[in-house]
Amino acid sequence: MSETSDTSTTTAPTAPDEEGRNANRSTTPGSEGFKRYIGSGWAERDETLPPAREQAAHAAARRATVSAAFPGQRVIVPAGDMKQRANDTDYPFRAHSAFAHLTGWGSDSEPGAVLVLEPTPDGHEATVFFRERAGRDSEEFYANPAIGEFWIGARPSLAHVAADLAIATSDVADLDHVLSRVDTATLVVREADPAITDRVDHARIRFAAEMALSTNAADTPFSLEVNAEHEPDAELARVLSELRLVKDDYEVAELRAAIDATQRGFTEVLEELPRITSEVRGERVIEGVFATRARLDGNDVGYGSIAAAGPHATILHWTRNDGPVVPGDLVLLDAGVERDSYYTADITRTFPVNGTFSPVQRQVYEAVLEAADAAFAVVRPGAIFREVHAAAMAVIARKTAEWGFLPVSAEESLEPDNQFHRRYMVHGTSHHLGLDVHDCAQARRSLYMDGELAPGMVFTIEPGLYFQPDDLTVPAEFRGIGVRIEDDILVTADGAENLSAGIPRTVDEVEAWVRASRG
Repeated sequence: MSETSDTSTTTAPTAPDEEGRNANRSTTPGSEGFKRYIGSGWAERDETLPPAREQAAHAAARRATVSAAFPGQRVIVPAGDMKQRANDTDYPFRAHSAFAHLTGWGSDSEPGAVLVLEPTPDGHEATVFFRERAGRDSEEFYANPAIGEFWIGARPSLAHVAADLAIATSDVADLDHVLSRVDTATLVVREADPAITDRVDHARIRFAAEMALSTNAADTPFSLEVNAEHEPDAELARVLSELRLVKDDYEVAELRAAIDATQRGFTEVLEELPRITSEVRGERVIEGVFATRARLDGNDVGYGSIAAAGPHATILHWTRNDGPVVPGDLVLLDAGVERDSYYTADITRTFPVNGTFSPVQRQVYEAVLEAADAAFAVVRPGAIFREVHAAAMAVIARKTAEWGFLPVSAEESLEPDNQFHRRYMVHGTSHHLGLDVHDCAQARRSLYMDGELAPGMVFTIEPGLYFQPDDLTVPAEFRGIGVRIEDDILVTADGAENLSAGIPRTVDEVEAWVRASRG
């Protein structure tokens, strides 16, 4: 990474905490001659405006739904800002999912952008506020490593984004005027940008205090405490989460593309097995090979990849990925490609390193596959979401009881007060999928776990069995085996489609897949 320019000599706005990070090692020229020279001699920009992107119309329809849910109320949805990793380096920026959903702006979105739905007599007027790009004659252009184009590349203009997203835009400096008019009815997506949330909270307090004084309520006690769990904001979060429960055609197409890319990534991992097994940290090679595909076909991985070999496969969220990959063991690979639109796949396949399941590995794998198939069989419009989990658990309970692992029968174990079979699968079977790998998480239980399935819903089915290396309730030959099979499911008008069915999942298919990939 190149040296970072000093920002203390420029008057251009800077990102939070940017100024002063490296002031003591500045080498940026400050002479007037240099400023004139670096600001001149540039070719004209191509200012041709793009047509509206495909998702712009879908985003407009979503905004209309939010507008109808909150008539007369200002709604503020920040994209969020850069997050510091170390000193003057930041994590890669990812806009908040609610912002992406309501604007259609994904991996090319601008840090610090804010969507505001301003109430009007007819609904709401939508505006995206972000920092207008600086001219090449400004110090920001060359001296600000956070937003200067000399450092981070070309940035879009307000006019470009307005055309691209089919939405009004305004410079982020104008956001101050919006925030100055915040009242107690204003809503904000709280976790998206803490700085914006803090300003909204304090503006609400000021507004409430002024209203109290204007109504001659001086004798009424008034609290200046900021309500960190502002109830109307929770309602906004719920509405935005539930808005994503049913995917439109564009979203389903993006998820299909993410799954296709994930399948390519899995196959490329298998093709690298000779190298993977030769490295002390073979799990890291798996992670890296898949991450390369994710960056080639999308924005990034949709979540931290789980590349768990041998006994690490019994650790549900193993993301250290620093162990060896040994022939004779199983690898549990849980990974997904995230598209530039932010829609992500979430797939798990478990495969034998040497291309052949041992008898015990096969026994466990086929039990998990039976659970997955049983869960899929109940998916149809009108079914209750929790029934998917119940179908998988019935198989898990029956299999572990047949193997003699439970202190009671399968039927007794399934009783709410027992659940002994859950020792070997403590996680749920399904979660909604979309912009977030665990999508729609703030939806009401009545619409999520207890909700009816509807066409357009997309969720995972991912049963597993995990026998810890030191679990004395199972025979020694089972210990250290972990198996999960995870697919992404679309509810259709008359049933369901396994979107990831093209990725090998039966024992015979997986063995042939591994052998073919290894040549």
